[in-house]
Amino acid sequence: MAAFAAGFISSIAGAGGMIVLPCLLWAGVPPVQALATNKCQSVFGTLSSTLNFFRKGHLQLRPLRWALLYALTGAAIGTLWVQRIDAAVLDQVLPYVLIVLAGYFALSPRIADEDTPPRVSSAVFDPLVGGGLGIYGGAFGPGMGSFSAAAFAGLRGFNMRKATASTKPLVLVANVSSLVIFIAGGHVVWSLALSMAVAQIVGARLGSNLVITRGAALVRPVIVVTTAAIALRLLLR
Repeated sequence: MAAFAAGFISSIAGAGGMIVLPCLLWAGVPPVQALATNKCQSVFGTLSSTLNFFRKGHLQLRPLRWALLYALTGAAIGTLWVQRIDAAVLDQVLPYVLIVLAGYFALSPRIADEDTPPRVSSAVFDPLVGGGLGIYGGAFGPGMGSFSAAAFAGLRGFNMRKATASTKPLVLVANVSSLVIFIAGGHVVWSLALSMAVAQIVGARLGSNLVITRGAALVRPVIVVTTAAIALRLLLR
């Protein structure tokens, strides 16, 4: 059930990992193994929603190619880092970042299903956002889709449907890059990862279909509520 909900929410607002990861930790899975297992099962859901957006014509990969390369490289760096350094620092910073993100979506002018003029060029956006989110995604991960959706909408002027679709391959390549390193280190709990993968795929497919059919009307409130709830949960731990 947690994996289904994660796939559904992640395909819309990009925060599904904040459902699965706490469940794994509460079940007694060690932190690094929990991160690795969450990465493994989330790859299936992200791949499902990416393919769904692509097949229905809402995703163009060519303009994202450099951002994807930076995300792939950054995720490898982040994954190597988190296996050597305590990730508790991220836990302390994340709630406040998420509060800012939720506030941005709640208080900013309503974003219609139309593109707006970009604030930065792709030459600036790709290494800073692609690489930066890749590092974060490799080191921790949950909320990466929310961050990238906000960045695509706020900095590149993408409409919400396009921004949400564009996050999927970014998160996918980061997760795959990170997963390869986690697998090499023997950190994935395969029995849990594979059993959750099917539920992830189903949830992601349903969620991405809702984004395609309802667009900004659905995405905006889900991002606000999800990110605020995540921040509150982390602050009250």
